[in-house]
Order: sequence, then C-alpha cells, then structure tokens
Amino acid sequence: MSFDYEEDFDRINFREKPEKYLVGRGEQGVLMVEPYKSEILPYWRFKTPDIAKESSRQIYELFLEYKKQKDFVGMDMARKFLQMGYTRSRRYANYKGGKKYDKDGNVNERQINEEKAESARIFEKKWIKAREDETYLSWKKDHQQKYG
Repeated sequence: MSFDYEEDFDRINFREKPEKYLVGRGEQGVLMVEPYKSEILPYWRFKTPDIAKESSRQIYELFLEYKKQKDFVGMDMARKFLQMGYTRSRRYANYKGGKKYDKDGNVNERQINEEKAESARIFEKKWIKAREDETYLSWKKDHQQKYG
C-alpha cells in the first residue's frame, strides 16, 4: 500500500496515533511524519565519510531505542532516514552538486565522487542492518496487516 499523502500531517502525532501511519514504499513520507522527523532529522548528514559514519550511527541508535520502546513507526522512520542517507549520498556521488538533470530535463553525465560514494556505503550498511532486523520485519508485517 502506498503512503497516504492525504493525512493532515500538521495535526497528527504519529506516536500517539500509529494506526494513521502507512509504511509506503522506500522513503515515502520521511519528511512529514512527526514527531519522528524532528527527532531524527537533526542527525541526518552525509557530506563526508566521517560525518556519514557518525550520522548513520546516531540514527541507527535511534532505531534501536524505538525498538526498545516497541515503537514500530519510529523504527520505520529511522530506517527511512538511513535509506535516504544512502540514496542522497549516491546522488551526490554520481552527479556533481547532486544534480541528476540539467535545466532542460536531460540526465547529466555521471562524474563519480569517491568520497560521496564512501558516505553512501556507510549509510547502506546501517540501512541493510535496520531493514533486515527480525523484530522490525515482524512488526512491519503486523502493522501492515492491522492498518494497511
């Protein structure tokens, strides 16, 4: 099921109303779901491998903290931020300035930046660890069966 963009995101606290949360695909809703966006976003950085290492560590620790709290929505949001760290780092690794398209909508030529590619690999490791966590997978299945 796709993420529901029709929700009133300015008014919903998804920690209090987890039944309103739809997992969606990939990173859908990552910058909309509160209070998680405000809790995780300050740690999300990927400019250099050192910054990416610290950022992905902090976000993964939040993932584990949400797990301790039995907060599936928090776990899923942390997983999405890790995935977004990977995808954005890859975009900057592949295209100067992160710009995949030129002003006419044509795909720019790839120019691999190894430093950004390393940042992507760092995030990818934590993202895989989160998305393959057995508790996460079980709770994801339960959440989707209950709420869609």
